[in-house]
Amino acid sequence: MNIDLISQWVSLSQNLEHCVGETILKEKLTRAQCLRVKLGVDPTRPDLTFGHWVVFNKLKQFQNLGHKVIFLIGDYTTRIGDPSGRSCTRPVLTPEQIAQNAKTYLDQAFKVLDVEKTEVRYNSEWFCKMDFGDLLSLSRQVTVAQLLERDDFTKRYAQNTPIALVEFLYPLLQAYDSVMLQADVELGGTDQLFNMCLGRQFQRLYGQSEQAVMCMPLLVGLDGVRKMSKSYDNYIALNESAKNMFGKIMSLPDEAMWMYFRLLALEPEESIAMLKLEHPMEAKKALAVKLLKQFFTEAEITAVKHDFETVFSQKGIPHQIPEFSRDALPHNHLMDLIVATQVYQGSKKDLKRLMAQGGVEVNGQKVLDPTAKLENASSYVVRVGKHVFFRIVSSIKK
Repeated sequence: MNIDLISQWVSLSQNLEHCVGETILKEKLTRAQCLRVKLGVDPTRPDLTFGHWVVFNKLKQFQNLGHKVIFLIGDYTTRIGDPSGRSCTRPVLTPEQIAQNAKTYLDQAFKVLDVEKTEVRYNSEWFCKMDFGDLLSLSRQVTVAQLLERDDFTKRYAQNTPIALVEFLYPLLQAYDSVMLQADVELGGTDQLFNMCLGRQFQRLYGQSEQAVMCMPLLVGLDGVRKMSKSYDNYIALNESAKNMFGKIMSLPDEAMWMYFRLLALEPEESIAMLKLEHPMEAKKALAVKLLKQFFTEAEITAVKHDFETVFSQKGIPHQIPEFSRDALPHNHLMDLIVATQVYQGSKKDLKRLMAQGGVEVNGQKVLDPTAKLENASSYVVRVGKHVFFRIVSSIKK
């Protein structure tokens, strides 16, 4: 192995969980050809997550070595939904919902990726041109027994959990994407291994060089247990506000943050070992600052860090909080006032439960009674949960 290949592979193998086709990939790297590196994402919701960032980091490493990233938006495959890691069929989105969600993806992706070295594609480009006969021809290439080898299908079949026939088609479509894009490499999480390897099979059938498959670890979500997923609602989005992003990082279980240091901040093991000697709170704040630098200015990061320390370390109030005029809020009951401000995004049922648990304060005093009314004071500071603050005043100064 020559020195140039060694240096490239050191970068490309960092944090890599699994690689299929490593020998051919190294041969292509030795030939110094520009590789086509594919990542497909389905716009099931309007935001990308830190889980995607793990793969974006690897794509960025390919770009830094002079290769071309193919960012594939699965606007067509979203209509089916990939069941990877799930125990049920995904809900169906309308074409309008899919298009709306897809609009935000590029801005978020290019917070990490180099736009000049990225080719954006949509798989509706080819699937909308296929007819039923084309689909039948595609389905002849794979057996039912082969599809049932997929871990999630195996479990559901053994548990007599329904598997929709359309779900069997998803791996075929993802595999055909690789044929249409002539991908040299496909990246994804470990839950995508079956689909990506099927892409190798399809490329071989169509006379193409088989793509290498590079699986990245699945980032654990905010619960510290399951993988980060929009479906599980345990994620941090790339388009979060600085305040929300900082707060969510700080809410991570202590043991989970080391994975974030490794997969997102790309810290080497020696540095992580040193960080583990610090107080967990200080290490986590260092993590939050480091990750936010990818998206926000130093001034914005300093402000949210100061607010966090004021609120959570010193139990104070952030410097800047929303302010509402009492005259503009046509309610006396505290619960109705909170809902009217729209700063709290939960349901009224959740708010009632939060109040009963002591999670709502007015001017520093807990309010447990959901029927409580505000007294006649000139100003109130209301705290809802750990993160939501706002002020109610008799009138707002112009």
